[in-house]
Amino acid sequence: MASEHAPPYVDTTRPSPARIYDLSIGGDQHYAIDRQTSAQISRAFPDAPVSAVENRRLLVRVVAELAGRGIRQFLDLGSGLPTQENVHQVAQRIAPDARVVYVDNDPMTHAHAHALLGDQQGVGYLDADLRDHESILNDPRTRALIRRDEPVALLMIAVLHFIPDADLPALLRAYIDALPSGSYVAISHASTTGMPADLLERIHATYDNAPSPLFPRPAEQIRAMFDGLELLPPGLVSIVDWPAPQGRTLTLPLFCGVAVKP
Repeated sequence: MASEHAPPYVDTTRPSPARIYDLSIGGDQHYAIDRQTSAQISRAFPDAPVSAVENRRLLVRVVAELAGRGIRQFLDLGSGLPTQENVHQVAQRIAPDARVVYVDNDPMTHAHAHALLGDQQGVGYLDADLRDHESILNDPRTRALIRRDEPVALLMIAVLHFIPDADLPALLRAYIDALPSGSYVAISHASTTGMPADLLERIHATYDNAPSPLFPRPAEQIRAMFDGLELLPPGLVSIVDWPAPQGRTLTLPLFCGVAVKP
């Protein structure tokens, strides 16, 4: 897709994490600036596209597992561009009555979500920053699809590592406190644990001045995000090892966990 054909609401002078992720998993909703930035990332982190694909596969496994456990409503924060095997497609194959609210603040994601999702039954989309939790939780579209007295799956897949430390604890607490008992929280997150020092230096060189800086965190800090919840087996693990070990490693470590609220 050439940038000169971009709609007026899309800023093609700044790379978009959502569009770069779409490019990494084989999508076509991206522009020259995204391809340039993706190439820079790939030079610094050759396995970055592999991590993106594995992260998407994780999302599919998590949604299928939770739908199989009886969850019928999903709140997907930082959902990114609609692509293959979206949350509602995976969940509704298992439970046709499953309901999903997608949240993202990328203008292109907003436009494509409305175009592709249309009047899809049981699906809503919010153009919102996940840090604006009060607006998201109280939005009429959220309230129409997410019932406060039923368990919810809160999905935060590869998004919290774009949130700085100062904002993260209160943000997590706000969302988790709003969940009823029996709800699930799923998080995947870039980690410094097991990351070579030179790779961390490359991350800082690549992302520190980017429009969306990356904040990889130690595994212990990621595990603390589940405080007050009960982690499902196998606990906090590499994204390729949930829910079962695969005997593989990722050069760019991403950890994940799924927990239930007592």
